[in-house]
Amino acid sequence: MTIQVHQFPCLSDNYGFLVHEPESGVTASVDSPEADPINRALEEKGWRLTHIFNTHHHFDHAGGNEKLKSKWSCEVIGAANDASRIPGIDTRVSDGDTFVWGNTEVKVFEVPGHTTGHIAYYFAADDVVFVGDTLFALGCGRLFEGTPVQMWDSLQKLMALPDETTVYCAHEYTQANAAFALSVEPQNEALVARSREIDELRAQGIPTVPTTIGRERATNPFVRPMSSDLQVTIGLEGADLVDVFAETRRRKDNF
Repeated sequence: MTIQVHQFPCLSDNYGFLVHEPESGVTASVDSPEADPINRALEEKGWRLTHIFNTHHHFDHAGGNEKLKSKWSCEVIGAANDASRIPGIDTRVSDGDTFVWGNTEVKVFEVPGHTTGHIAYYFAADDVVFVGDTLFALGCGRLFEGTPVQMWDSLQKLMALPDETTVYCAHEYTQANAAFALSVEPQNEALVARSREIDELRAQGIPTVPTTIGRERATNPFVRPMSSDLQVTIGLEGADLVDVFAETRRRKDNF
Protein backbone atom coordinates (compact mmCIF):
# COMPACT_ATOMS: atom_id res chain seq x y z
CA MET A 1 0.00 0.00 0.00
CA THR A 2 1.39 3.39 -0.97
CA ILE A 3 -0.97 5.39 1.26
CA GLN A 4 -1.76 5.35 4.96
CA VAL A 5 -5.29 6.12 6.21
CA HIS A 6 -5.99 7.36 9.72
CA GLN A 7 -9.65 7.36 10.78
CA PHE A 8 -11.07 9.17 13.82
CA PRO A 9 -14.45 10.44 15.10
CA CYS A 10 -15.74 13.96 14.44
CA LEU A 11 -18.98 15.71 15.43
CA SER A 12 -21.70 13.30 16.61
CA ASP A 13 -21.42 10.53 14.02
CA ASN A 14 -18.96 11.67 11.32
CA TYR A 15 -15.58 10.14 10.66
CA GLY A 16 -12.54 12.17 9.76
CA PHE A 17 -9.96 10.65 7.44
CA LEU A 18 -6.34 11.64 6.98
CA VAL A 19 -4.62 10.13 3.96
CA HIS A 20 -0.82 10.20 4.01
CA GLU A 21 1.59 9.33 1.23
CA PRO A 22 4.86 8.69 3.09
CA GLU A 23 7.31 8.90 0.19
CA SER A 24 6.39 12.48 -0.68
CA GLY A 25 5.04 13.50 2.73
CA VAL A 26 1.72 14.85 1.42
CA THR A 27 -1.32 14.52 3.68
CA ALA A 28 -4.95 15.12 2.76
CA SER A 29 -8.02 15.42 4.94
CA VAL A 30 -10.97 13.87 3.16
CA ASP A 31 -13.57 16.51 3.95
CA SER A 32 -13.33 18.75 6.99
CA PRO A 33 -16.20 17.96 9.35
CA GLU A 34 -14.49 19.58 12.31
CA ALA A 35 -11.13 21.38 12.33
CA ASP A 36 -9.99 20.73 15.92
CA PRO A 37 -10.12 16.90 15.81
CA ILE A 38 -8.36 17.01 12.44
CA ASN A 39 -5.60 19.20 13.87
CA ARG A 40 -5.26 16.87 16.87
CA ALA A 41 -4.99 13.87 14.56
CA LEU A 42 -2.32 15.60 12.49
CA GLU A 43 -0.34 16.37 15.62
CA GLU A 44 -0.71 12.80 16.85
CA LYS A 45 0.57 11.39 13.55
CA GLY A 46 3.22 14.06 13.01
CA TRP A 47 1.85 14.91 9.58
CA ARG A 48 1.52 18.27 7.84
CA LEU A 49 -1.80 18.97 6.09
CA THR A 50 -1.19 19.73 2.42
CA HIS A 51 -4.63 19.07 0.88
CA ILE A 52 -8.36 18.84 1.58
CA PHE A 53 -10.35 16.52 -0.69
CA ASN A 54 -13.98 17.64 -0.45
CA THR A 55 -16.69 15.19 -1.45
CA HIS A 56 -19.54 17.73 -1.21
CA HIS A 57 -20.53 21.07 0.25
CA HIS A 58 -22.53 20.13 3.35
CA PHE A 59 -21.27 21.80 6.53
CA ASP A 60 -20.36 18.51 8.19
CA HIS A 61 -18.02 17.88 5.25
CA ALA A 62 -16.65 21.31 4.37
CA GLY A 63 -17.24 23.31 7.54
CA GLY A 64 -13.60 23.20 8.62
CA ASN A 65 -12.10 24.15 5.25
CA GLU A 66 -11.32 27.78 5.96
CA LYS A 67 -9.95 27.22 9.47
CA LEU A 68 -7.68 24.45 8.24
CA LYS A 69 -6.60 26.40 5.18
CA SER A 70 -5.74 29.39 7.36
CA LYS A 71 -3.53 27.24 9.59
CA TRP A 72 -1.89 25.01 7.00
CA SER A 73 -2.13 26.90 3.68
CA CYS A 74 -3.38 23.61 2.24
CA GLU A 75 -4.89 23.13 -1.22
CA VAL A 76 -8.65 22.56 -1.32
CA ILE A 77 -9.89 20.23 -4.08
CA GLY A 78 -13.57 19.90 -4.91
CA ALA A 79 -16.20 19.44 -7.59
CA ALA A 80 -15.98 21.87 -10.50
CA ASN A 81 -19.77 21.84 -10.90
CA ASP A 82 -20.25 22.84 -7.26
CA ALA A 83 -17.27 25.15 -6.76
CA SER A 84 -19.42 28.05 -5.56
CA ARG A 85 -20.45 26.01 -2.51
CA ILE A 86 -17.02 24.63 -1.50
CA PRO A 87 -15.34 27.07 0.93
CA GLY A 88 -11.80 28.02 -0.06
CA ILE A 89 -11.71 25.83 -3.17
CA ASP A 90 -8.47 26.02 -5.18
CA THR A 91 -8.64 23.12 -7.63
CA ARG A 92 -11.78 22.04 -9.48
CA VAL A 93 -12.17 18.45 -10.65
CA SER A 94 -14.78 16.63 -12.74
CA ASP A 95 -15.90 13.10 -13.53
CA GLY A 96 -13.11 10.96 -14.93
CA ASP A 97 -10.33 13.36 -13.98
CA THR A 98 -7.14 11.80 -12.63
CA PHE A 99 -4.63 13.86 -10.72
CA VAL A 100 -1.22 13.02 -9.30
CA TRP A 101 -1.00 13.43 -5.54
CA GLY A 102 2.44 12.84 -4.13
CA ASN A 103 3.53 9.64 -5.86
CA THR A 104 0.07 8.19 -6.40
CA GLU A 105 -2.86 8.80 -8.74
CA VAL A 106 -6.34 9.74 -7.63
CA LYS A 107 -9.35 9.28 -9.89
CA VAL A 108 -12.48 11.37 -9.52
CA PHE A 109 -16.01 10.03 -9.89
CA GLU A 110 -19.02 12.31 -10.00
CA VAL A 111 -21.62 10.54 -7.86
CA PRO A 112 -24.61 12.91 -7.54
CA GLY A 113 -27.83 12.09 -5.72
CA HIS A 114 -27.27 13.16 -2.13
CA THR A 115 -26.23 16.52 -3.59
CA THR A 116 -25.90 17.56 -7.22
CA GLY A 117 -22.16 18.20 -6.87
CA HIS A 118 -20.99 15.10 -4.98
CA ILE A 119 -17.72 13.39 -5.92
CA ALA A 120 -15.73 10.34 -4.76
CA TYR A 121 -11.96 9.85 -4.70
CA TYR A 122 -10.54 6.51 -5.88
CA PHE A 123 -7.00 5.35 -5.17
CA ALA A 124 -6.76 2.44 -7.63
CA ALA A 125 -3.24 1.39 -6.65
CA ASP A 126 -4.40 0.90 -3.07
CA ASP A 127 -7.94 -0.37 -3.75
CA VAL A 128 -9.39 2.46 -1.65
CA VAL A 129 -12.32 4.79 -2.36
CA PHE A 130 -13.67 7.69 -0.28
CA VAL A 131 -17.38 8.03 -1.01
CA GLY A 132 -18.62 10.79 1.32
CA ASP A 133 -22.38 10.41 1.75
CA THR A 134 -23.17 8.60 -1.50
CA LEU A 135 -22.67 5.07 -0.21
CA PHE A 136 -22.80 3.95 3.42
CA ALA A 137 -22.24 0.60 5.03
CA LEU A 138 -25.65 -0.98 4.35
CA GLY A 139 -27.04 2.35 3.16
CA CYS A 140 -26.90 5.30 0.80
CA GLY A 141 -27.30 9.03 1.21
CA ARG A 142 -30.68 10.69 1.43
CA LEU A 143 -31.69 12.36 -1.83
CA PHE A 144 -31.56 16.00 -0.76
CA GLU A 145 -30.85 17.45 -4.22
CA GLY A 146 -30.66 14.63 -6.75
CA THR A 147 -33.06 12.12 -8.24
CA PRO A 148 -33.38 8.34 -7.83
CA VAL A 149 -32.01 7.91 -11.36
CA GLN A 150 -28.93 9.96 -10.50
CA MET A 151 -28.29 8.11 -7.26
CA TRP A 152 -28.80 4.70 -8.81
CA ASP A 153 -26.34 5.60 -11.59
CA SER A 154 -23.86 6.82 -8.96
CA LEU A 155 -24.15 3.62 -6.93
CA GLN A 156 -23.67 1.50 -10.05
CA LYS A 157 -20.49 3.45 -10.80
CA LEU A 158 -19.14 2.54 -7.36
CA MET A 159 -20.33 -1.07 -7.58
CA ALA A 160 -18.26 -1.45 -10.77
CA LEU A 161 -15.12 -1.23 -8.62
CA PRO A 162 -13.43 -4.49 -7.56
CA ASP A 163 -15.02 -6.39 -4.66
CA GLU A 164 -11.88 -5.98 -2.55
CA THR A 165 -12.01 -2.17 -2.74
CA THR A 166 -12.01 -0.65 0.74
CA VAL A 167 -14.82 1.87 1.11
CA TYR A 168 -14.48 4.78 3.54
CA CYS A 169 -17.89 6.37 4.12
CA ALA A 170 -18.37 9.42 6.26
CA HIS A 171 -20.84 8.42 8.99
CA GLU A 172 -21.42 5.70 11.58
CA TYR A 173 -24.96 4.85 10.48
CA THR A 174 -24.49 1.11 10.06
CA GLN A 175 -26.53 -0.28 12.95
CA ALA A 176 -29.61 1.73 11.98
CA ASN A 177 -29.03 0.86 8.33
CA ALA A 178 -28.89 -2.84 9.22
CA ALA A 179 -32.27 -2.67 10.97
CA PHE A 180 -33.82 -1.18 7.84
CA ALA A 181 -32.03 -3.59 5.51
CA LEU A 182 -33.44 -6.55 7.43
CA SER A 183 -36.94 -5.09 7.07
CA VAL A 184 -36.76 -5.25 3.27
CA GLU A 185 -34.57 -8.33 2.71
CA PRO A 186 -34.96 -10.55 5.80
CA GLN A 187 -34.20 -13.69 3.78
CA ASN A 188 -30.60 -12.56 3.05
CA GLU A 189 -28.45 -14.85 5.22
CA ALA A 190 -25.30 -12.79 4.63
CA LEU A 191 -27.18 -9.70 5.84
CA VAL A 192 -28.48 -11.48 8.94
CA ALA A 193 -24.94 -12.56 9.83
CA ARG A 194 -23.55 -9.12 9.15
CA SER A 195 -26.19 -7.48 11.34
CA ARG A 196 -25.15 -9.67 14.27
CA GLU A 197 -21.51 -8.76 13.69
CA ILE A 198 -22.40 -5.03 13.58
CA ASP A 199 -24.27 -5.28 16.89
CA GLU A 200 -21.22 -6.91 18.48
CA LEU A 201 -18.86 -4.26 17.13
CA ARG A 202 -21.01 -1.36 18.27
CA ALA A 203 -21.50 -2.89 21.72
CA GLN A 204 -17.71 -2.63 22.05
CA GLY A 205 -17.57 0.87 20.56
CA ILE A 206 -15.72 -0.40 17.48
CA PRO A 207 -16.35 1.39 14.14
CA THR A 208 -18.15 -0.47 11.36
CA VAL A 209 -16.35 1.69 8.79
CA PRO A 210 -14.59 0.97 6.48
CA THR A 211 -16.49 -1.61 4.48
CA THR A 212 -15.80 -3.15 1.07
CA ILE A 213 -17.54 -3.10 -2.29
CA GLY A 214 -18.01 -6.87 -2.09
CA ARG A 215 -19.72 -6.72 1.31
CA GLU A 216 -22.06 -4.00 0.12
CA ARG A 217 -22.88 -5.85 -3.07
CA ALA A 218 -23.93 -8.86 -0.97
CA THR A 219 -25.88 -7.12 1.79
CA ASN A 220 -26.78 -3.47 1.04
CA PRO A 221 -30.41 -3.22 -0.17
CA PHE A 222 -29.74 0.04 -2.02
CA VAL A 223 -27.39 -1.69 -4.44
CA ARG A 224 -29.55 -4.83 -4.62
CA PRO A 225 -32.79 -3.78 -6.40
CA MET A 226 -32.31 -6.85 -8.58
CA SER A 227 -32.91 -9.10 -5.55
CA SER A 228 -36.14 -11.01 -6.12
CA ASP A 229 -36.65 -11.33 -2.36
CA LEU A 230 -36.38 -7.55 -1.90
CA GLN A 231 -38.72 -6.92 -4.84
CA VAL A 232 -41.34 -9.25 -3.37
CA THR A 233 -41.05 -7.72 0.11
CA ILE A 234 -41.70 -4.18 -1.16
CA GLY A 235 -44.35 -5.26 -3.68
CA LEU A 236 -42.45 -4.45 -6.86
CA GLU A 237 -41.69 -7.89 -8.26
CA GLY A 238 -40.28 -7.59 -11.79
CA ALA A 239 -40.25 -3.78 -11.71
CA ASP A 240 -37.63 -1.50 -13.22
CA LEU A 241 -34.51 -1.40 -11.03
CA VAL A 242 -34.68 2.37 -10.61
CA ASP A 243 -38.26 2.07 -9.37
CA VAL A 244 -37.22 -0.62 -6.88
CA PHE A 245 -34.34 1.54 -5.69
CA ALA A 246 -36.59 4.61 -5.38
CA GLU A 247 -39.17 2.71 -3.31
CA THR A 248 -36.43 1.30 -1.07
CA ARG A 249 -35.07 4.80 -0.50
CA ARG A 250 -38.59 6.13 0.20
CA ARG A 251 -39.15 3.43 2.78
CA LYS A 252 -35.84 4.21 4.48
CA ASP A 253 -36.81 7.90 4.66
CA ASN A 254 -39.89 6.88 6.62
CA PHE A 255 -38.41 4.01 8.62
